[in-house]
Amino acid sequence: MRRVSILGATGSIGQNTIDLIDRAPPGTFEVVALTGGRNVAQLAEDARRLGAAVAVTAHEEHLEELRAALDGSGVEAAAGQGALIEAAARPADWVMSAIVGAAGLAPGLAALEQGATLALANKESMVCAGPLVMATARRHGATVLPVDSEHSAVFQGLVGEDRAAVERIVITASGGAFRDWPLERLAHATPAEAATHPNWDMGQRITIDSASMFNKALEVIEARELFGVEPARIEVLVHPESIVHALVGFADGALMAHVGPPDMRHAIGYALNWPERRALPVERLDLAALGQLTFRAPDDRRYPALRLAREVMARGGLSGAAFNAAKEIALDGFIAGRIGFLEMAEVVEEVLSRLSSEPGRIDASFDLETVLHIDGSARRVAGQVISERTS
Repeated sequence: MRRVSILGATGSIGQNTIDLIDRAPPGTFEVVALTGGRNVAQLAEDARRLGAAVAVTAHEEHLEELRAALDGSGVEAAAGQGALIEAAARPADWVMSAIVGAAGLAPGLAALEQGATLALANKESMVCAGPLVMATARRHGATVLPVDSEHSAVFQGLVGEDRAAVERIVITASGGAFRDWPLERLAHATPAEAATHPNWDMGQRITIDSASMFNKALEVIEARELFGVEPARIEVLVHPESIVHALVGFADGALMAHVGPPDMRHAIGYALNWPERRALPVERLDLAALGQLTFRAPDDRRYPALRLAREVMARGGLSGAAFNAAKEIALDGFIAGRIGFLEMAEVVEEVLSRLSSEPGRIDASFDLETVLHIDGSARRVAGQVISERTS
């Protein structure tokens, strides 16, 4: 029996993980911990059904609600950041890291410190602190398995291959809601329009990040950290069908492509069952019915986030943490109607410029404390930049 914990159980990745656990034969998995946000009813329902040892809400004001929902179940209830970290540190064989944003970093590190296999759906952890995450895994004999569909595809393409023979990595992007919009229309795009994805069923924030390609910018940085590939060898292609998730190019000119339906349960299931492959409840592709697959280069004018990601990798240090934090605040500003769609990238670029001009801000030592410090600094500066634009 495999002991598992799910950090971010009430989000789309967490719910898909639970779906696969529910479908597994009895006795396959023992659920140690589930954590979530404000959706206490879902968290409690899942914890009861799966027999979790503990359920944690990130928000302390919801603790009594969670306790009431779990009354009589035998499931322990807890709340707050400290409780999240404690739950992540409980002995488990496999931990899903699906807490959104930089908030997932500390719990993910706690899971690695107890030697678990960390299924990483929280790309922000690698963007903010990739060297710290990987060093922690090595130090404690833990394993990091990528769960983003693109990085899972790359990981699978590298099985049995000589990493020295890798010439390039190509990750694909749907292009999001605005991939075919005229450029001049983007300035007037609304949050509701940006939150409608043509292929994937995801939450509001990640769907808007797809439309702006900020999610792909984060994934480029994540690929560099996960696979140790030079930034110049990481490419992005817009692939509207979302069938080819990534390609790995080798020194002999061969390209190995990972092809599958746009269903996150494939990447999750691969990580959940690794190193084995087991049957998954996902669509089997009919390539003849698809007819064709299309690809095109991304337009930097439409997707300036990709250019910013390249600049972040060139700067190095803690600039990834600053980039992610500024992106999150800019996204908040767009959702709230304070800034326009195209202004998100402008806010992030201004934050990076201001922090880079101050010696010691983004080139400090790499530990959890300094990562969290630059995260907070970048959030404050981003707030200031947005206020200047709206005053």
